[in-house]
Amino acid sequence: MGRSRTLALTVLCAAMMMIILDGTIVTVALPAIQRDLGFSSSGLAWVVNAYLIAFGGLLLLFGRLGDLIGRRRVFLLGLALFTAASAACGLARSADLLIVARFVQGIGAAAASSVVLAIIATEFPESVTGRQGSPERSESPEVLSQSMSSSRRARRRSRAIRVIDASSCQSSAGDGNGRTT
Repeated sequence: MGRSRTLALTVLCAAMMMIILDGTIVTVALPAIQRDLGFSSSGLAWVVNAYLIAFGGLLLLFGRLGDLIGRRRVFLLGLALFTAASAACGLARSADLLIVARFVQGIGAAAASSVVLAIIATEFPESVTGRQGSPERSESPEVLSQSMSSSRRARRRSRAIRVIDASSCQSSAGDGNGRTT
């Protein structure tokens, strides 16, 4: 793998780690946030929920937008938005500003994380398939027929086990008067 591809993969993985780690950091910091900014218990829930609402609500939209205008563009936009919103969260001096910044942070996280896996799958197909070549490349007919026949054997074994289990349950159930048949 070339140096630029290694750098790209490192940036993608670091960005995803940063997005995932953000949830843990905020959860750990909630007591300090409550104390420093004077949040009520219900208001404190909005610090987490504002992020999750934006993230969950926009994830599919940004995935589709990445397909339409380019995954790299959506990733960079999301990463820049996430980073700027993270700085705003750190500098927030009021509860309202923190909640708005967390919402914007969720938007950036949704944009960046929605395209990361697609970028990895298209730019590094050997990491997805475990071999050189395109992930869309189909298996040989021999491999497919072996796979189909092994799944048929597994279904037959499963049916045989269910029949044996059912018959053993019937014989051990008895007639209801304590006697077995």
